[in-house]
Amino acid sequence: MNHPEQYLPEERLVAAAKARRLSFAVAESCTGGMLAQRITSVPGASAMFAGGVISYSNDVKRDLLGVGQDVLDREGAVSLACAEAMATGVRARLGADLAVSVTGIAGPDGGTPDKPVGLVCFGLASPSGARSEKRFFEGDRESIRRQAADHAFALALSELGDNASPVPHA
Repeated sequence: MNHPEQYLPEERLVAAAKARRLSFAVAESCTGGMLAQRITSVPGASAMFAGGVISYSNDVKRDLLGVGQDVLDREGAVSLACAEAMATGVRARLGADLAVSVTGIAGPDGGTPDKPVGLVCFGLASPSGARSEKRFFEGDRESIRRQAADHAFALALSELGDNASPVPHA
C-alpha cells in the first residue's frame, strides 16, 4: 500500500479537498500559473479546483483580487498584507472554500536589501479566516518558483489537516 507522503503535494491536495468536498482556488504572482498547472495535471482535479488568477501586475492584484491600493503603496506587492488580500480576494471572487496565494521575487533581478531575491509571501484564506507567512528560498529562478509552489501546497494541506512534508517536485 502506498503511503500519502509518497504522492506529490498536488496529488495529496486534490485527494484531501475531494474527500472533504471542498473547492480550492489560487492567486499566483511569482509562480506564474505553476500551482494551477500542477493541480490540473492531477486526474479528478476538476471536482475540487475552482480556478486561479495569475496576478502578475499590481493592477490585476488591485482590480480583480481587491488588494487595496494603500497596501500596494505602503507595503508593496511582495508583502504579507498583499498575500493575505490576494488569497481572500480569489476565494471570494471564485467562490472557493479554500484559497492560497503566492507573491515573491524569484530573480535573478528585482531584489532589494529589504526584499531580496528568494523572498516569497503566502496567503491562505478559509472559512476560519485568513493568514499569511513568508519564506526565503535559495537557488535559481525556477528552483525558487518550484519551492514556492511546494510550500503553497503544504500550507493548504496543513489547513486540511495533512501535515506530511511536501515531496520535492522532480
